[in-house]
Order: sequence, then C-alpha cells, then structure tokens
Amino acid sequence: MTEAALKLGVNVDHVATLRQARGTDYPSVVEAALACEAAGAHGITIHLREDRRHIQDADVYAVRKQIGTRLNLEMANHPEIVEIALDVGPDEVCLVPEKREELTTEGGLDVAGTMDSLLGPVQRMRESGIMVSMFIDPDPDQIQASATIGAPCIELHTGAFCDLPPAERGTELERLVAGARQAHELGLQVNAGHGLNLDNLSGIFDVPYMDTLNIGHSIVSHAVMVGMPAAVTAMLAAMEPYTGGRA
Repeated sequence: MTEAALKLGVNVDHVATLRQARGTDYPSVVEAALACEAAGAHGITIHLREDRRHIQDADVYAVRKQIGTRLNLEMANHPEIVEIALDVGPDEVCLVPEKREELTTEGGLDVAGTMDSLLGPVQRMRESGIMVSMFIDPDPDQIQASATIGAPCIELHTGAFCDLPPAERGTELERLVAGARQAHELGLQVNAGHGLNLDNLSGIFDVPYMDTLNIGHSIVSHAVMVGMPAAVTAMLAAMEPYTGGRA
C-alpha cells in the first residue's frame, strides 16, 4: 500500500473491552492490532487508563513488541502511567483527561490550566525520544499552551462536531479549521479524533493540515459485522478524498 496523505491510527481498546467483559484471554488485542496493520493502518492506538477498564499493562508491552508500525499510547498525566510509558517507549503518547465515571474521554485536556504539572512529564518523555501530543478542544488558549510546554503535536477533539446533526456542525467545523491553522502556524503536527465514523468522516475534510486520524470505536464496531481487515479497509477508502483542506 502506498503512503496515504492522511494517516489512520486504529484504536483497539474496545477489543480489550470485549475481552474484559468475560475476563477471558480472548479476543487478542495483539491479534487485532496486527490485523489492522495488515489491512493498511499506519499505526495502533491504545489507552492505558488508570482504572484499567480495558487495556491492561501487559497489553501495552505486548503490542509494543509485536507491531511494526507506530504505537500511540493514550494516557492521563498520572505518575504511574508516565513511568510505564517511559519503560515501554511508544513512538507517541497522547495526554488525555480522565474521569473514572465517564464512559469515554469527555472533552479535551486543560493544558492551559495545568501547565505546571505537565511540563516535567512532557520534558521527560520527549527526552526519551517519545513524541508527545495533547488531546485538546480546538480552543486558541489550549493550542498555544500546548506549544508553550513543548508538545510537538496536538490531537483535535472532534467529538463535539460528530455529536451534532450535520446541519448544525458549521460552528464546530469553523473552530476545528481555525485550530488546525493556528497549530500549523505554531509548528505543531495536527492529528484529530473522537467520534469519527464512516457517516461523518467527510464532514471534517475542510480541516487543513491533518496528519493522522485516530479512530477506534466505530472501526471495532464495524469489525464485529465484517471483520477487522474489512473495517479498516473501508475507513482507509473513506479517507482517500482528503486533500489537506488547503485549496
């Protein structure tokens, strides 16, 4: 497969969710990750949460060892998880907010309000060769704060956009476009994710400078019906029309 203009990182957390529902050793997170790679995914994303509700520590080490593409480790700024990240050495970490009672990540990280606590971990991980990304809402202050603390990358939270009916997405799309442009001007790589699926994906194609989309729940859900290779292939095909939104 030729390198796509827009890269796909597949989040396989919910393969682990299915496994944890019965406490079995199947389905295999590693097997799912390898199937995604074989179908053309450019990277694998896993979220090691503090409550370990899906991905477990052993999964992180096993996926790091087995995959041949990039590993993106989503994580909270928690000392224990930071130490695991430094030990595992993923290609990238994406710092996200966490609340134990949430079903999934709600909203972006408040980088501007927590800069003092983020500076040290960001520096340590960057010094170890890990690219650090901030999962943030498309807010100018949060984008500037991400650059200020030395994060070379942001992931724009697309959840608010995806949750709205198509006719009401205009304002959120404008925020995403403006955020991507600001990040690009600051020299930051722009990724995006949360809530994206085959039905709403093309709606964000006006957002410029996107490098990678990290998509999980919709791909795993589709894979239940058609298999992981087919689900990944379908998402990659849906991404092909993206031109960078620069025209």
